[in-house]
Amino acid sequence: MRAVVFVNGEIADYGATARWLHRDDYRIAADGGARHMETLGLSPDVIVGDLDSIDEGLLTRLRGEGAAVERHPAAKAATDLELAIARAVRDGATEILLIGALGGRLDQTLANLLILAQRNWDVPLAVAEGDQLARLLRGPEVLTLTGPTGCYVSAVALSEEVTGITYRGLEYPLVDATLRLGSTRGVSNTLTSSPARISIDTGILLVIQQFP
Repeated sequence: MRAVVFVNGEIADYGATARWLHRDDYRIAADGGARHMETLGLSPDVIVGDLDSIDEGLLTRLRGEGAAVERHPAAKAATDLELAIARAVRDGATEILLIGALGGRLDQTLANLLILAQRNWDVPLAVAEGDQLARLLRGPEVLTLTGPTGCYVSAVALSEEVTGITYRGLEYPLVDATLRLGSTRGVSNTLTSSPARISIDTGILLVIQQFP
């Protein structure tokens, strides 16, 4: 089961966002993320958070439509997004996609993106933003990339260093390379064949791919 968590960030293009959604997704609203679902004509299966950013009228209507509500106190040690991810895992998700996790407040944008690497989650997490998809590699692991040639692929180290990086099917190849935190060496590569592959031995690597 794939769970899609809608977060209370900014979405500039709802048409581009709709491309990532499936009819059989298990849908979770992280508090005010429910507003994005309303715009897309969707209803959540579950609403999770302290409910300080969701419109009261919308919350009442969604309750009436059958959405479950998992309410947390405002003084909590985790963000609404982290709680929503944990709920998705408990409910049996085998993969989780985050929508609306970026934009708006810079602190929340960074926290929402870095939550991918916060811990070794039991299921793979990804973040979709417009025509871009961010996924995480936690070594040793291999990521397969598909798409048209020429689309952008960037890799950013999220741990102190990432070792054993090897590319196949990208314009600028790497073989058993190391990227360190803060390095821009992996930014703005392009796909030359599909499928392409990125493998790493150790560390945490964020891979961002742009789709046409």
